[in-house]
Amino acid sequence: MNQRRAVLAAASQRLQQAGVASPEHDAAALLAHVLGTTLSGLALVEDVAPSALEEYDALVARRAAREPLQHLTGTVGFRYVQLEVGPGVFVPRPESELLAGWAIEQASALEAPVVVDLCTGSGAVARAVADEVPAAIVHAVELDEAAHHWAARNLAATSVDLRLGDMATAFDDLLGSVDVVTCNPPYIPLDAWESVAPEARDHDPHLALFSGADGLDAIRVLERRAAQLLRPGGVVSFEHADVQGESAPAVFASSGRWSDVRDHDDLAGRARFTTARLAR
Repeated sequence: MNQRRAVLAAASQRLQQAGVASPEHDAAALLAHVLGTTLSGLALVEDVAPSALEEYDALVARRAAREPLQHLTGTVGFRYVQLEVGPGVFVPRPESELLAGWAIEQASALEAPVVVDLCTGSGAVARAVADEVPAAIVHAVELDEAAHHWAARNLAATSVDLRLGDMATAFDDLLGSVDVVTCNPPYIPLDAWESVAPEARDHDPHLALFSGADGLDAIRVLERRAAQLLRPGGVVSFEHADVQGESAPAVFASSGRWSDVRDHDDLAGRARFTTARLAR
């Protein structure tokens, strides 16, 4: 048998040498996954059986090769729900929980809000809204077929109306009737390829990452479509890169269609998402 602490220490060192950003956490998360327990439950484990160690070593090797942790465990937590993720879908980041939270606050203030999640990916934001605002009528759309497959799995137990299609043309049947539009669009400039972490660059679908020379192409499409979908006074929220704290809001502010255009920081103090209200 192998002592848990020694197993974790060796795995953490291996992940650290491979450049993994959170080696201790990822080593523990993978061991908890193999043993069928939680991170807190690991404290009760003394020894790791040889069969479990063999499985664990294989997963650590894949993580050291910068395969996303969530692809290895098959799940990711997002606010109060667990999502299934894997190859072919963008893995939701903790920063996006703030975007979802703002949309949930806006929807919660209405009696029967109509919410549209564009570029839904795994369905994370749509699922969170449906979970936390039971009265909401939630719609979601995803262009990529592989990602749509994951969204369908994550939204299967909900009443969310999930569609396969382009956000630029989706939901013609909802024009002028939506209360809240939310979106986590692609926003990385094409020439920023080398700056993207291997976990995202090599494993997330590029359709969910890159968006033109300045990273704002999808946000420009969003500005036009959100203006068509929302009722007067309706609101939109969307995520952007931390270096787009001025350029992303400017897309909305410069169109003349929006009021209350504001940018919001994430918990680390980095510019993260923009909100705006359709002028009445």
